[in-house]
Amino acid sequence: MPPVESPGANTLAVLIAARNEADVIGATIASLKETFPGATVWVADDASDDGTADAAMAAGARVVSRGRSHGKGGNMTACAEAMLSDPDQPRFVLLCDGDLAGSAGELGPLVEAVKQDECDLAVAMFARRVGGGFGFALGFSAWAIRQRCGAEPQAPISGQRAMSIDVLRAVLPFAPAYGMETGMTIDAVRAGYRLGEYEIDLAHKATGKSFKGFVHRFRQLVDFARVWWARRGGRGPDGRKPA
Repeated sequence: MPPVESPGANTLAVLIAARNEADVIGATIASLKETFPGATVWVADDASDDGTADAAMAAGARVVSRGRSHGKGGNMTACAEAMLSDPDQPRFVLLCDGDLAGSAGELGPLVEAVKQDECDLAVAMFARRVGGGFGFALGFSAWAIRQRCGAEPQAPISGQRAMSIDVLRAVLPFAPAYGMETGMTIDAVRAGYRLGEYEIDLAHKATGKSFKGFVHRFRQLVDFARVWWARRGGRGPDGRKPA
């Protein structure tokens, strides 16, 4: 992927979700820096115990961690809030997972889609399915989104997303743990933002049909159910109805 034009150093911020990705986080960051020169790169470290934070800082990223009890959504919220407190505000934000390694550089089309006003929230669909279970958790997330806001995404739990800074502010705080993407989509569409999905050739670590993989997907399913319940009757991210 050739470098994406970056008129200024504060045009883009990249927020990476990572837990125990020490072996690939450096490659992920390097690939992103090559595609998005001048972008600031942040890593939300979900209490990794393998040196992920050190590897990320060595690769030139800023690291934020709220702790394991907050999960992905809580740590990414803390990371986004830290980025928003920076006086050098970006115009656009790219979210991605830390296990993409070299394929992270393929995310340019997401940022361009938002810059060109094709959509307000651009989400990556994996061109090739790697691993995964039987699709129950994925299907439930899609159903929950359809029930709560009417959208019918093909990649409801993809962590690869681009948006403007205004959209980011509108969808914060992220839903807890693995409910982050499901809640984000519901909140964005309810706020009137346009959802776009783009097929991109990405690679990542897959849990597969192992015991560990099924435990992971069960936890996802529980978090998706919590998002669906919290947003019943037009309620917002905090479970309350708008004033």
